[in-house]
Formats: sequence, structure tokens, C-alpha cells
Amino acid sequence: MAKVRRDAKGRVLRKGESYRKSQKLYAYSYTDPFGKRQFIYDKDLIGLRKKEDQLKKDQLDGLDIYVMGKADLNFTFDRYMSTKRNLRETTRSNYLYQYDQYVRDSVGHRMISQLKYSDILCFYESLLDTRGLSINTVDGVNTILCSTFDMAVKDDIIRKNPAAGAMKDLRREYTDSSEKRIALTLSQQRAFVSCLDWPQNVRWKPLFITMLGTGGRIGEIIGLRWCDVNYGEGVIDINHTVSYFKDRTGDKRCKFVVSKPKTDAGVRTIPILDEVREALNMEQKQQRMTGIKCKSVVDGYKGFIFCNRFGELLKPNGVNKVLHRIIADYNASEEILAKKEKREPLLLPDFSNHSLRHTFCTRLCEKESNLKVIQYVMGHKDIQTTMNIYADVTKDCAKESFRKFSDNVSLF
Repeated sequence: MAKVRRDAKGRVLRKGESYRKSQKLYAYSYTDPFGKRQFIYDKDLIGLRKKEDQLKKDQLDGLDIYVMGKADLNFTFDRYMSTKRNLRETTRSNYLYQYDQYVRDSVGHRMISQLKYSDILCFYESLLDTRGLSINTVDGVNTILCSTFDMAVKDDIIRKNPAAGAMKDLRREYTDSSEKRIALTLSQQRAFVSCLDWPQNVRWKPLFITMLGTGGRIGEIIGLRWCDVNYGEGVIDINHTVSYFKDRTGDKRCKFVVSKPKTDAGVRTIPILDEVREALNMEQKQQRMTGIKCKSVVDGYKGFIFCNRFGELLKPNGVNKVLHRIIADYNASEEILAKKEKREPLLLPDFSNHSLRHTFCTRLCEKESNLKVIQYVMGHKDIQTTMNIYADVTKDCAKESFRKFSDNVSLF
């Protein structure tokens, strides 16, 4: 039978506990995850045992590994996410999706103390070259990793953020004309609008005219309700957005969620253009004729304007599929017509619903020079985003103006 050890007060000492008379300290010895013997101390046995309990909890949580700089990136990211208690559900789901999709099973297994700037840069290049991701998607991954590493720096686990500056250097190498978001030219925009009058497309005309005439994000337009349209004031109130994403709990099926716009700048009122007013009136008439109205209720929100033929909310991917079908039909028809008329066809690029927002912004920049007005209408948080788009549009306008000048003026 093992001998019971006691301190000077007659209290039974647990396994690993001891009292050092020379130092007048209670000590607890344990073996860390890497096989090294470690000690914690306290002047009082009760205080020592509180430290023991916390140590055991930290060991279960993996915190001791993290503190020693031996945690991998996956552990550090999961810890970072556990601290972000006020993230909107859509933002949290997006962060988790991107990390699980692109990081967790690759560089996620590396210890954060061993990751260097060049490792992160090579990882991003592999996402671009091997997995074929866009520069903007990689930038989204970088945002998550930078925040994760920043937490580790603040916790004194690592000295520097290895992802800092990586995207800036990467953009210098990978930025080209293909990175620019597609904005339809005025002639392309008119061609697209004209084909919305085709019998197979007419039911989608109110939706796409509203998107083209407001510059709203797809989630804002899908979530638009009749009560958000103020005909008297002549404005549309953008105060929420609808997202459709995979639920990480339960059976992980996709679901709709209503949330506030990601930033305060996203809450705004947009003037109703005449074309948008006509499009919304057209939608009302179609719904009266067909008897199809949106019956979906999401987080207490109802009365949504746009819906599918089953009376359910539209899904962003479904809207994109409709766009691709309309574009393909138009281009096929235009090529045949152009051959008959012996001219070059005016073809549409294969664009997405976000391109309609960018097209609206481009038209707005062509007519409006007040950047703060453009920023407000578009709901841009950062004025730099507005300035970048405005600079691109101004550059294109300058080229067109110079071409017209060259056609009409002879200097030599």
C-alpha cells in the first residue's frame, strides 16, 4: 500500500504534489505533451490546486500546446473562431466554409511557429495555379488567416504575422485584365435588356431590371419586400439581406437566413428609377395574373417581392443559371442574325448576377462625379473601393473620348 504523504498542516498531498521547505512553496509536477517534465508553484496548497485544475482544463482544450507554440494552424483558427462571438451567422458560415474548403486539409496541419511568409505565399500561389481560384477568392482566405495569425501575435505565441503583405505582393504578379469584374458596355446592356422581352425571358425581366437599376447585391434584391419600396418618397429601403448557405449543424442542409448588411454602409435608401418602378409594377401584374406570390417566411420576414414558380424565395445560384441560359440563347440568336445581316455580332460575355451590380456602378460613375454619392448608393464601406471603380471607368471614358477626338481632329 502506497504511503500517504502529508504537508506540515496534515493535509494529504495528491500525486505529483510536494512541498519545498527551502523555498516555502508547494509544487506540482507533470509531463507536457512533448515528454518534458514541468512544474507549477504556489505558496498555498489551495492556490496550487486551482492552478492544477486550470492546467488540466487547458490540457483538455489543447491550450498548453498552443501556449508552447506547438499548435497547428487548424487549432489556432478554431480558437480564433471561438473568440468571435458577435459574428453574423452568414459571416461565420462563410469563414468556416472557406477555411474547411481550402486550408484545413493542407497548410492547416502545419505548426504556426514554423510557418513563414514564403510558406503562405507558396500556399496562395498553389490555390491560384493548381486549384484555379480567383485572386479575390484567395484574398478572402488571406483575410481569415491574417486575423488568425494576428491573434497568435497578440497572445505572444509568434512574433510576426507570416501572412502580412502576402496579398499585396501576390497581386503585383497576378493582376491582369481578367481580374476586373465584368461590367456590360452600354450597347451590351441594351442588348441584354432587349432580350428580356422574349417570351421565355419576360417573367425574369422585373428581377433583372431591378438589379440593373439599383445596383443592389443579390442577397439584398432577393430579400427585397414590398414594404421596403416607398413609392411616395420614391426610394427603396435596403435594410437587410438574405443569404442561402449550408447549415453546419444537424443535417447540414442549405437554408435561408435574414441578416443585417455586413457593414453599416450597407443600410441605405436608393432612389427608384422610372425603369425600376415600371419593372416592379410589371411584377405585381404578373403575380395577379398567375396567382403566384412569395409564401416564404424567413426569420420572421415575409412579403418578399421575387420568387420562383413555386412561390419560394430565389436562390443566388438559381439566378445565375437563368442568366447563363439567357446569355447563351441571346448569343446563339445574335450570331445567326449577324451572319444574315453581314455584320459583326454583338455578343454578351458570360457574366454573373454580381456583374449587374458592377454595371450599375459603372453607369453611375459615368454620370456622377461625387464619389461620396456613389459610395452611399453602392453601400461601399471603404471609399477606396469606390475610387478604384471610378478610376477604371474614368480611364475607359478617357480612351473613348480620345478616340472620338482622334476621329474628328487632324493634328498633322
